[in-house]
Amino acid sequence: MRKSALRIAVLVLIVAMTMGTLGFAVAQEGDTLNILYWQAVSTLNPYLSGGTKDIEGGSLVLEPLARYNELGEMVPWLVDEIPTVENGGVSEDLMSITWTLSEGLVWSDGTPVTSADVVFTWQYCTHPDAGCNALSKFTDVTNVEAVDDRTVVITFGVPKPFPYGPFVGAQSPIIQAAQFADCVGANAQNCTDQNFYPIGTGPYVVTNFLANDVVEFAANPNYREEGKPYFQRIVFKGGGDAESAARAVLETGEFDYAWNLQVVPQILDQMVAAGQGQLVVSFGTSVERIHINHTNPDSALGDMRSVWVPDGSNGHPFLQVPEIWKAMSMAIDRDLIASQLYGAAGKATCNLLPAPAAYASPNNEACLVQDIAGANALLDGAGIVDSDGDGVREYNGIPLRVLYQTSTNAVRQATQALIKDWWAQIGIEAELRNIDAAVFFGNDLASPDTYGKFYADVEMFTNNYDGTDPEAYMAQWTCAEIAGPDNDYLGNNISRWCNPDYDALVAQMAQTGSLQERAALAIAMNDMIVQDGAMIGLVHRGDVSAISNSLEGVLMNSWDSELWNVADWTRSN
Repeated sequence: MRKSALRIAVLVLIVAMTMGTLGFAVAQEGDTLNILYWQAVSTLNPYLSGGTKDIEGGSLVLEPLARYNELGEMVPWLVDEIPTVENGGVSEDLMSITWTLSEGLVWSDGTPVTSADVVFTWQYCTHPDAGCNALSKFTDVTNVEAVDDRTVVITFGVPKPFPYGPFVGAQSPIIQAAQFADCVGANAQNCTDQNFYPIGTGPYVVTNFLANDVVEFAANPNYREEGKPYFQRIVFKGGGDAESAARAVLETGEFDYAWNLQVVPQILDQMVAAGQGQLVVSFGTSVERIHINHTNPDSALGDMRSVWVPDGSNGHPFLQVPEIWKAMSMAIDRDLIASQLYGAAGKATCNLLPAPAAYASPNNEACLVQDIAGANALLDGAGIVDSDGDGVREYNGIPLRVLYQTSTNAVRQATQALIKDWWAQIGIEAELRNIDAAVFFGNDLASPDTYGKFYADVEMFTNNYDGTDPEAYMAQWTCAEIAGPDNDYLGNNISRWCNPDYDALVAQMAQTGSLQERAALAIAMNDMIVQDGAMIGLVHRGDVSAISNSLEGVLMNSWDSELWNVADWTRSN
């Protein structure tokens, strides 16, 4: 199919998928902030979910010691000062960091926040039976000690040149020890009330929680900043899709804020022209990518389906063959996907780690140029040919047919359609599947359709990290992080890719202080992931959300929760 025809096909597909509406309305009130996340919240405990929507929802209530602002700068939050070597907060040997809580902090129930809560949070997440999603935040932590009611010392087993993993950013907030005391270890998932109604220090408290639907919040009467928040109530609605979410802010005015608008730019421009709202955009580290399953997803395997085995005996029957996944990557026109489906909010990329600039590898740019002829030649040279003339190549007698899944989203379905056509041109047949986002990104252990289960050959989604140092993010690709039944499929290594050499680089970075050397290690890790076929990078995504024209104070943030400064949001008259 020629590029002009592909563009027309994409636009037709998108227009067809954007004709629906949300089917509900939320009354606008001066003191109510109406937020729409088309991936519905399933829990407000970020430690038990890898989904961004749960972390964002939880950030209205639960807060870390420090976080990142809209510029990617670390700023104090429940403390008055960021500890450094210069101010004595980080030890000279880089083996410990001391945090001092701000004076007078209280939980929303009026009880004091103490260093014991910080210690408990560490114990909660690092319990071997907890299945904590943020475990990589506590890499190399050997102890967290309460020196007094406001002072906490975190000790590391190795020199920690970047000691800001624990309790920094929306993924690693402080939880109340008194509330979660009976929720440690294997019982963590059973604490429904605690996970749905956490007590926090943030500007809001939970008043009503309906999993995978809607969460209602009220202003925290004990919030530490006088006169804030401005909005006394938040309705946090989930569900629908990106297009209907955008329409609900930009055209109908039903909502004040809509998140993660993966919508074809031409359609977004039409919506903005309605005059109800505007787009807010920022670039961080989000990459839309295709994960390659390194295990066998055959349903006939039963409990061993997509389960990693250390001896490699349950590997994928053909996707670990370099010529195959390289050809799949070569066949993709990333520039077309970025320009036609993402507009100004997308850049073609081959990397997992595209930002900040110091960490962006220059070593994988060959894939930025589509090469169908080269991909066919690569497969032919490896003897991977179509022996029976049905248009599908075989490897060791196995037809190259893949199940390609992602969440239900018009841009993702358009991307799937393009890639399916390109792969067909090199003799690889793709069956396309899309799953409701609430299910795909959910953590229901009974569901076979979650991205963590990965019961497909390849799957596509976006992920990122919420800070300026990538150590914890890159640690998610270690062998120990492989998602599987032993960790309730909450492991971050979705591809089930295991490389001891990569693990060694992660360990080395954890002991390296020079920022230049850390950048070199991050690039080396990125290159290993890309060049060893763990994933196929597609688009460096800008984060696009929509706000109503009356909403003020929003500072779009790609480095932390988008709702990080919601206490400062107001409405104009």
